Amino acid sequence: MRGIFDIPSLENRLLEINKQVENPKFWDDNALASSTLKEKKSIEDKLTSYKLAFESLKNLHEMYDFLQNQNDLSLIDELDKQVKKDLKNSELLKIQVKFVDEIDKSGCYLEIHSGAGGTEACDWANMIKDMYINFANKRGFKLEIVDELDGDVAGIKSATLQIDGMYAYGWLKNESGVHRLVRISPFDSTGKRHTSFASVWVYPIVDDSINIEINEKDLRIDTYRASGAGGQHINKTDSAVRITHIPTNTIVQCQSERSQHKNKDMAMKMLKSKLYELQLQEKQAELDKQNATKNKIEWGSQIRSYVMQPYTKVKDLRTDIETPDVDSVLAGDLEVFIN
Repeated sequence: MRGIFDIPSLENRLLEINKQVENPKFWDDNALASSTLKEKKSIEDKLTSYKLAFESLKNLHEMYDFLQNQNDLSLIDELDKQVKKDLKNSELLKIQVKFVDEIDKSGCYLEIHSGAGGTEACDWANMIKDMYINFANKRGFKLEIVDELDGDVAGIKSATLQIDGMYAYGWLKNESGVHRLVRISPFDSTGKRHTSFASVWVYPIVDDSINIEINEKDLRIDTYRASGAGGQHINKTDSAVRITHIPTNTIVQCQSERSQHKNKDMAMKMLKSKLYELQLQEKQAELDKQNATKNKIEWGSQIRSYVMQPYTKVKDLRTDIETPDVDSVLAGDLEVFIN
């Protein structure tokens, strides 16, 4: 278990931080203090996870020794269940330790856009949306649909999900890219196979400790009548808000709230998060230029292929990891690819 986390290093770093916090001048630099406290919380979370896992493993050993000495087989099923649970938790800890960036702990926004292909593409975008909703629910994340535009016949043209939970961004950040579906379209009476595309963009929810300067002069703010679920009120007022950041042509929109003011506040938070993600991409692109051995990261590149006919297969095109169980993947079982 100690191979998962470098426990002595974490404990030593926590001691250092606690000494810093005790210093009366600690809060002289608010930004540094805030960053340090976040690091402290992250270390404490990892140590807690380790201690809980260690205690569970210790209890398993004690139960096993007891069963051997008593020659009692009545608790074998319970022991087996606990072993499987601990193995799963161990795998999750191995993933968690890879979340090395401070921003990995954040929640995230997940945008989905249908590609060319009309109704078929809109239906695929809706399937992708349901896949991530299922994933978020299984991990116990809080989820809200902050914007959604229905397709003309079926599915959606676009949607934005807000996913809150510890390491939500860390879990989902590598889902950004184009997702490709091959299947016999239910919207084609000739029974032909169709190829559809949907794009996904994941960016972190940033808080006030991250300074993103936005000049009001660089913004174009439009209001419009919201559509979709929300009762009669949502269709009677221009409560929906769309904000365009002109220098980067970054567009965000929100219609989940009844109040135009609340929708504007949410849209500004989304814009700040999007611009922060763009900064991360620029830094990554610069690192890729400096290191020719790395694969170049192209925004919008195809990352995963889902085939439903004539055979079933989901394949991640970056890692070559694949599974024939399309239904489980679309039900939110993404760990095989995220791992």
